[in-house]
Amino acid sequence: MAGDRFKALVLEQQDKKVSHSLRELATSDLPQGEVTVAVEYSTVNYKDGMVVKGLGNLVRNYPHVPGIDFAGTVEQSSDGRYKPGDKVVLTGWRVGEMHWGGYAQKARVKADWLVKLPDGLTAKQAMAVGTAGFTAMLCVLALENHGLKPDAGTVLVTGAAGGVGSVAVSILAKLGYAVAASTGRPAEHDYLKSLGAVEFVERASLSEYSGRPLDRERWAGCVDTVGATTLASVLSQLQYGRSVAACGLAGGAKLETTVIPFLLRGVNLLGIDSVMQPYENRVRTWRRIASDLPHDKLAAMTDVTGLGGVPDAAERILQGKIRGRMVVDVNA
Repeated sequence: MAGDRFKALVLEQQDKKVSHSLRELATSDLPQGEVTVAVEYSTVNYKDGMVVKGLGNLVRNYPHVPGIDFAGTVEQSSDGRYKPGDKVVLTGWRVGEMHWGGYAQKARVKADWLVKLPDGLTAKQAMAVGTAGFTAMLCVLALENHGLKPDAGTVLVTGAAGGVGSVAVSILAKLGYAVAASTGRPAEHDYLKSLGAVEFVERASLSEYSGRPLDRERWAGCVDTVGATTLASVLSQLQYGRSVAACGLAGGAKLETTVIPFLLRGVNLLGIDSVMQPYENRVRTWRRIASDLPHDKLAAMTDVTGLGGVPDAAERILQGKIRGRMVVDVNA
């Protein structure tokens, strides 16, 4: 990056087909916003995979710079909350979809979308967390807010080898919970055990919903990234008065269940959104991440690529072939 020139991954669309290329842009090309950030790291989430591959009609205007997360250093700011040299992190707000994102060496965004990097986290660690880890922490906080405590019993994490799941397993284990990890990849059991899982549940046992409105009470809580029949199964197996934090639809968006678990067991289905979280809750959540996510576990679940490796990583995350978290070093 020299002067006002910087490198970026740029998407173009022609005849409804999306292509990508590494290009050099000028600071004047950036969209409007109060804060210009020298990006250090971004990350690859499932939604990034969809954007890069042109799926889901998430991007309406091209050319486009994807990347729904980034962390870096403030270069310029017209907002009093931020000054040059401040370390900041951004997740959500439809950045990387409706607004140019973090797969570039510079970004310009609204000040309201940023959070100062909490003490105890580097920019690289923040992007090892990214939207996936931020969502995982939101799930844990929601379960705690609905009464979950470590002595309540086993907490289930579905899609446990993915980004959200890996972080959720690590945080819950650090907080003293007994964690059951559900995955369709038995080869990842050792990895999940290293993150703190003490029990394993085969994906098929949950994805094939029995149709019974109530099953044996098993789970004191659940972080569910899968949805569909898996979520229906979990609802039927929750202990009385317990909750599932639902944050994903890797298994599908349709939920076929009954009201019986809600009426007879008083269970709670908690919807988790990370995109439009208010500022105060973002600050609170990042502070909990800094204190409750073991740094050694975070490092163990993280791989790193450069901007040129993003398209391949996007393909692999959509195929369920990425374990844990993929950080993007935009200056590599």
